[in-house]
Amino acid sequence: MSATQLAALARTVEPQLMLRRFLALDAVVTGANALAYLALPGPLGRFLGAGSGLLTGLGAFLAGYAAGVGLLAARRHPPTAGVRIVVEANLVWSAVSLAALGLWLTPTTAGAVWTVLQALTVAGFAVLQHLALKARQLSQD
Repeated sequence: MSATQLAALARTVEPQLMLRRFLALDAVVTGANALAYLALPGPLGRFLGAGSGLLTGLGAFLAGYAAGVGLLAARRHPPTAGVRIVVEANLVWSAVSLAALGLWLTPTTAGAVWTVLQALTVAGFAVLQHLALKARQLSQD
């Protein structure tokens, strides 16, 4: 992805703001998922073919994760180590989601589509955050 494309997605050419925006977007999307899983584990579980206990547990985990990513995004200069942890966690989440789909989950068709889409979205966040972190590091050299 070119610097121009990255800046267009972030709606800024300033690498620091770009990074914070991609972190904030991740926090908002993850937080919305968490709230849905916590508020509607039964109906969503039936729709996706997942147990309500699994969705409640995932919702609690995602709520904590979203809060942490949100706090990172709120910092004027998010620490490099923290951003790298988020990028790596997002990549692990994506890989585990796809592995779970193939190895132990038995979702509905909607659940399988949802699992793939959320894995791709989370991987996309990881890529955008990584590229924005690189851009920030290059601008500081």
